[in-house]
Amino acid sequence: MPRSRINGNFIDKTFSIVANILLQIIPTTSGEKEAFTYYRDGVMSAQSEGNYAEALQNYYEAMRLEIDPYDRSYILYNIGLIHTSNGEHTKALEYYFRALERNPFLPQAFNNMAVICHYRGEQAIHQGDSEIAEAWFDQAAEYWKQAIALTPGNYIEAHNWLKITGRFE
Repeated sequence: MPRSRINGNFIDKTFSIVANILLQIIPTTSGEKEAFTYYRDGVMSAQSEGNYAEALQNYYEAMRLEIDPYDRSYILYNIGLIHTSNGEHTKALEYYFRALERNPFLPQAFNNMAVICHYRGEQAIHQGDSEIAEAWFDQAAEYWKQAIALTPGNYIEAHNWLKITGRFE
């Protein structure tokens, strides 16, 4: 069983209490409850404290137990976040893609994919490869357009970048 500790922060404590109550009263299987516990421990305990190895272990265990595609999409998204934080962009993109296969309405996954592509475009510029940079920037634009389409009014900086670079249609 995963560790279930309550963080010192009031909001985290409140979330943990409410989550525990909901787990007791909502009619779910014991497997679903256990999967949520691992997910919660990944987010609340390990990932928020920067303990990415422990968070990944919790998320992988949650993936093993969780059967709902929508819930799995958020687990995969969080695994992608950890890989992004660790600079493992190829792995992060893989997990964001897998999350979007299960839930195509995750604008934050599209945004994070766009940020990675934009970063790679910037790297290509620094390496003197403007053709590769443009390809990465075009891909970033496509992902940002999808994120913006899902949540109009969000991602203002991305929207402005799309306009400035002539990629907004």
